[in-house]
Amino acid sequence: MQDLSPVYLLSGLGADERLFHNLKLRHPAPVVIQWIRPEKQESLRNYAQRLLAQITPSEKPPILIGLSFGGMVAQEMAKLIPVKRVILLSSLADTGALPWYYRVGGFLRMQQWLPFEVAKRWPAPGYWLFGVHSKEEQKLFKSIIQDTDLHFLRWSLTQILHWRHKAQDQEVILLHGDADKVLPVPQYAHVHVLKGAEHLMVLNRAQEVSNLLNQYLD
Repeated sequence: MQDLSPVYLLSGLGADERLFHNLKLRHPAPVVIQWIRPEKQESLRNYAQRLLAQITPSEKPPILIGLSFGGMVAQEMAKLIPVKRVILLSSLADTGALPWYYRVGGFLRMQQWLPFEVAKRWPAPGYWLFGVHSKEEQKLFKSIIQDTDLHFLRWSLTQILHWRHKAQDQEVILLHGDADKVLPVPQYAHVHVLKGAEHLMVLNRAQEVSNLLNQYLD
């Protein structure tokens, strides 16, 4: 176990380590990177640079596991430091795969004026969109939504819409559900597709996700 590379996890936009609670990773000390408040007009690259302060120096390069928006940030961090592997959960390795309607929304700057405050009071549509079903999952999702910093949410959505990146097949490992309503299944060589899984498969398909992740934590 002492020869394992350090493992760092990055959660989705506005979320935290609570989304990873159901995972059973065969690693002695995985660390969840904590989101920090973005500076005014900060780029995703500069934000990723500041997050590197949470990476402890190690003889072995780290493995970065990113969920959704966290996967995009993980790939930006991997441009700045040597990493052993980047693993994406319900995320994208190619911004060309971002659905057209997101780009239209970005052109209209919808992320700046949509009333996200409503979601804090009425999270039910989010249950359907993200694939949150059981009462326990809904309670957790609701608590995360209510704790979400709206400044960070609007900033991160802007970064997603302006992100330009295309990974090579050998650079990343992808785990994705084919019923994901938020992001489509990417077409890469190293993608594991979970049949019927949705965007937050890390919650309700945690055992399958864990089994796949553990194959890449050596």
